[in-house]
Parts: sequence; C-alpha cells; structure tokens
Amino acid sequence: MTKTSSLPGAPRGPADHEVRSQIVAAATEHFSRYGYEKTTVSDLAKVIGFSKAYIYKFFESKQAIGEMICANCLGGIESEVRAAVAQAERPPEKLRRMFKAIVESSLRLFFQDRKLYEIAASAATERWQATVVYEERLQALLREILQEGRQSGDFERKTPLDETVAAIHLVMRPYLNPLILQHSLDCAEEAPAQLSSLVLRSLSP
Repeated sequence: MTKTSSLPGAPRGPADHEVRSQIVAAATEHFSRYGYEKTTVSDLAKVIGFSKAYIYKFFESKQAIGEMICANCLGGIESEVRAAVAQAERPPEKLRRMFKAIVESSLRLFFQDRKLYEIAASAATERWQATVVYEERLQALLREILQEGRQSGDFERKTPLDETVAAIHLVMRPYLNPLILQHSLDCAEEAPAQLSSLVLRSLSP
C-alpha cells in the first residue's frame, strides 16, 4: 500500500473549529476578490473583525491559511475524480474517467475562479504540502486502478507497477499542475480521450 503524506494545515491554538472555519471562509472570499498575493493577514483581520494577533492563534502565517484553502480546492477535485471513477465497472473505463475528470475539474477551477487558481499556482511553485498530498492521493488511486486491471487481465503485468504509475502520472501532470495547465488549454478538450487511449494501448496485455 502506498504511504501518503498527512493533510496540511495542522490546527494550532484554541480548539475552536467554528472560528477557524470562519477565518478560512473569509479568507477564501477575500482571496477570490483581491488575490492571494495582494492580501495580508492585516487585511483579513479587518474584514473578519478580529485582531491580527488573534488570527495568528489559529494560523501561523498567511501561507497556512492559503494551504487550508488550497487543500479544500484540491480535495474537491479529488472527490470529483473519485466519484467519476466509481461510476465505471472495468479498469480501462475507470482510467478514461480519471483522465476526463482531472482535466474537467482542473479547468473549472482555472476558468471559474482565477483568484483561487492563483493560490494553487503559488502552492505548485513552492511545493506546499497540500499539492504534495493531492498528487500522492491521485497516484494512489491510479495504482488501485492499475492493480485491478492487472488482476482482471485488462492490463499487462510485465512492467514494474511503480514504473507504470510514475509514467502515467507524468502524462497526467500537465493537467494536475496549475503552472503547466495554463499552457495546455488549447488542447484540453481533446486531451482526455487522446491521452487515455494512448495509455490504454500501452497497457494492453
């Protein structure tokens, strides 16, 4: 079983989840309107009506808040991908649906909320823990699909599993990484079908 990293943004300070959620909700709205880079913790404190010192009781930095928001966004994409995969019965179709859902969900974030997309871009640039966990979890899902396909006889078994997972992850990476995604928009519509078909041909027993 693949070992994945723990979730980012470990709670600090008072165990008041309502306040922490209030800070994250306000920050999400503020970042959506003004952008992550242009917002300071002081700005958030004014909007929420808390002192900056009080916010620091719950989050050690602006990045820690951004990490939580980023984790929420990426967690939403992961949920959509898993839901799409769960609708398929056989591993080849699961893989096709995984490719399609990753691209569609990533593009939705890119086009519908560019300010939050900027947080994801910052996270990818600096390799925040939220992005590391996200990619690890999707690789774990990919591994599950490949293992199932090998057991069912749909996929070849000669290539080491780790090598196969790593190679397919590289194919998916332009649509997982927001920094690369913005340069892949011109072929995003046809990419899921074409890439998944290419990968499935390579997996044929």
